[in-house]
Amino acid sequence: MEFVKKLQESIQEHADHNVLCIKGTSHTYTDFAKEISKIRAAIVRDIEDSEKLIGLVTNDDIYTYASIIALWLEGKAYVPVNPEVPVERNLTVFELTETKYVIDSSETSEYNTFQIITSSSIPEAEINLIPKEFSGDQLAYILFTSGTTGLPKGVPITFDNVQGLVHAIEAEPEFNLVSSDRCLQMFELTFDFSVVTYLFPLLSGSCMYTIPKGAIKYFYIFKLIKEEKLTVLTMVPSIINYLRPYFTEINAPDVRYCSFGGGALHSDIAKEWSDCLPNCKIFNYYGPTEFTVYSGFYPYHKETHHKSHNGIIAIGTPQKDTLYLVVNETNEEVAIGETGELCLAGPQITQGYWKNREKNAQSFFTRKEDGVAIRYYKTGDLCLKDEEGDHLYVGRADFQVKIRGYRVELAEIEFHAKEKSHKKVNIVALDITNDLGNAELGLAIESEEFNTDEIFQYLRSKVPSYMVPMHVRFIKEFPHSINGKIDRKELRKHFDITK
Repeated sequence: MEFVKKLQESIQEHADHNVLCIKGTSHTYTDFAKEISKIRAAIVRDIEDSEKLIGLVTNDDIYTYASIIALWLEGKAYVPVNPEVPVERNLTVFELTETKYVIDSSETSEYNTFQIITSSSIPEAEINLIPKEFSGDQLAYILFTSGTTGLPKGVPITFDNVQGLVHAIEAEPEFNLVSSDRCLQMFELTFDFSVVTYLFPLLSGSCMYTIPKGAIKYFYIFKLIKEEKLTVLTMVPSIINYLRPYFTEINAPDVRYCSFGGGALHSDIAKEWSDCLPNCKIFNYYGPTEFTVYSGFYPYHKETHHKSHNGIIAIGTPQKDTLYLVVNETNEEVAIGETGELCLAGPQITQGYWKNREKNAQSFFTRKEDGVAIRYYKTGDLCLKDEEGDHLYVGRADFQVKIRGYRVELAEIEFHAKEKSHKKVNIVALDITNDLGNAELGLAIESEEFNTDEIFQYLRSKVPSYMVPMHVRFIKEFPHSINGKIDRKELRKHFDITK
């Protein structure tokens, strides 16, 4: 497998460079090669060759990152679980994948019913980074996201899928990591964005700076940018909302690239953030877990490239070998400028949800184009394509709600509310069920209480009456998922309107 071979070459070539900086401690690529080889030797010795899906407890340490590469060199997949998540949920993940072996660097493992490889205490082994021969259709990892049935939903990604991602990024002339880069790795390893924030630094011999578990993420990032002079940032947009009060203190000329993804990037804050990074190229990436992290991007520039819809920066065009298709409810392509659901096709598409035939039937479809059958993934994101071929993000299909029989796009309400808010704060529109079972609109504002009369007066001048929220809640700090996205389900709990 081409990218695995490149990982071997990069680790060997950059032996004296730092690979990871974790809690202020740096590790070289030589240290990394030693840990990979030790863990690999234990895998070969203790795990049957037929076992391909290996559990991985995602601690913030060199052993966990080395475990991923060791498994890949052996043609095996990692099934990551977060040690901060309830053990019961993680056990469900292992049960769904029929995992028998777990690699865990914890001092005491909570998974003793499995065969454990304690990656932090393995004897020395001869360095061996030569990949085994294996097929590209073998799995590289399975990530589990929350499912509507209460069971986590598995997304299996093959080595071929990852290779497709590598080809696409390498084909992009605007983006080129070098061995002197200092890269932020803020993502939990159970989140798909982590794949790009460890894989591409490793392929280029760069150093990754991680965020310790339990640290206040935005504050630690602020510290790293300032003290370590990071050059490459990959973040979810919600992080810069928390950094906003510090923008006047941030002048980071060392930052070359800043990539966003995993949420909507708003135009007002993007402009302010770009002022903090005078020498930086900013990319607004788009892509779901089901399509191996990235599928395309928009090269944001505050003066030349700032297309937006409802205040949300465009998601641009598909990357190499990826197809975008905007469809209606019967999967027929809509006209340019018309809103529909964005669907993706190409070499990065997952083979389907793990053992979930019903969900696969809902989420994937095949259509003939020029006599060739092409398989598409339905993202659940509403978009429109403009005359220049850029795709504008409208909102989630599941954030489009029915109020009094009218279809309402929550992102439009948020846009107008923010437009008139004197305070630069997070504002989220939500649909809430009243005691009659009908949907009503609520507005959650991340702030101490303030007078909202002006906001609502403005809303009434911009949208029909049924789109004006009836309920407001001020919340000091919004709940977030472990991946940094605003947790709308938890937010709804602040609106009890059934009493």
